[in-house]
Amino acid sequence: MEYFRKIGVCAIKTHLRILKHEYSTKLGLLSDVNVLDLTRIVAGPYCTMVLGDLGANVIKVESFDGDEARKWGPPFINENKDSLYSLSVNRNKKSICIDFKTPEGKKVLHDIAKKCDVLVENFIPGKLDQYDMGYEQLKGINQKLIYCSITGFGSTGPYAKKPGYDVIASAMGGLLNTTGERNGDPCKPGVAITDITTGLHAFGAIMTALYFRQKTGRGQKIDCNLLSTQISSMINIATIYLNCGIEGQRWGTAHANLVPYQAFKTQDGYMVIGTGSNAQFVDFCKIIGREDLIDDERFKDNSKRVENRDEIIKIISEVIVTKTNKEWKELFKGASFPNGPINKMKDVFEDEHVKAINLVKELPHPEAGTVKVVGPPTVYGLGGNEARTAPPTLGQHTRDILANFLGYHDKKIDTLFSDKIVR
Repeated sequence: MEYFRKIGVCAIKTHLRILKHEYSTKLGLLSDVNVLDLTRIVAGPYCTMVLGDLGANVIKVESFDGDEARKWGPPFINENKDSLYSLSVNRNKKSICIDFKTPEGKKVLHDIAKKCDVLVENFIPGKLDQYDMGYEQLKGINQKLIYCSITGFGSTGPYAKKPGYDVIASAMGGLLNTTGERNGDPCKPGVAITDITTGLHAFGAIMTALYFRQKTGRGQKIDCNLLSTQISSMINIATIYLNCGIEGQRWGTAHANLVPYQAFKTQDGYMVIGTGSNAQFVDFCKIIGREDLIDDERFKDNSKRVENRDEIIKIISEVIVTKTNKEWKELFKGASFPNGPINKMKDVFEDEHVKAINLVKELPHPEAGTVKVVGPPTVYGLGGNEARTAPPTLGQHTRDILANFLGYHDKKIDTLFSDKIVR
């Protein structure tokens, strides 16, 4: 009771709210889940953003310099402090700055970890052990904690301490070798797709661990890494090599096992067309006015079309180039085969369908006024999966988290600020 008399009635109410787990978004399927986010760059922040979209209370802990991706610009949103790159993977979070190399900073982090259900980090293996923030250390203060490590190469093996970025894992995992124009040089995808897939694997693993904990009451450690994720993402290319010894090749937009299935030049751009069955190929030939191809022995089924790839692609190319994207889009309306233009971002966000599904969201931002983001792609019938708050500025919620999540009294918080433990 002496504790309560010292901090006053308001703090008592705050403390009771915390005991009831009410420091949360109050929205979404994961509104009662607290997440300690010790990640930077892309894979980790993307994972925790997906958790935040579903309502989890995500506390992003940053150094005084902030997440490195904040400097990955131009363009920046606010006087070279926050890049649009970092903004793309950090919505629905609260930011607190802590110097956790200090004993006082470690204590603050431990206090947060005690109250969290999930911790996500992407430091080099063993690094957080030096700051008493490794799994074995935190398990001692929170046995139910789900501790997810996202690394470049995993926690064991010769490459465990090797720094890992998306393009390195994409190179070493086979993706770059199979990406690019036919007979051309290897090519990097336009976005950090290995980071994104790893973040999604981590998200799925965390959700599974939460389900397991609900049944057993036990927390656990999860290891996700970029290289393993990338290799597993090679699906058919990896399986064909393992069983047949056939190396993957670069096909540009074409497909190794389906023809036609690629981009074709039009009068004003490119149109991607795929036929996954003979029925779709027949439909396609009728629409483009080349019914003669249907009974051509060279193209009578997919195996023959793969065998005579160059001939059929040449014939189709000569037809598709005669019309514009808009004309082909109109002709292909209602077609049984998949098709679509290769869009620039301007085309993407002006597309009637993208507008109709309201995928783009506008969020209030403390410095930029409003920011636009691409909202969550998955729709839940119940519970909500939403872009609610803009990515936080560096340390925007430090005082809020210390007071309302941890229940620290004002004097203690002021001392942490003055001693430069937090900012």
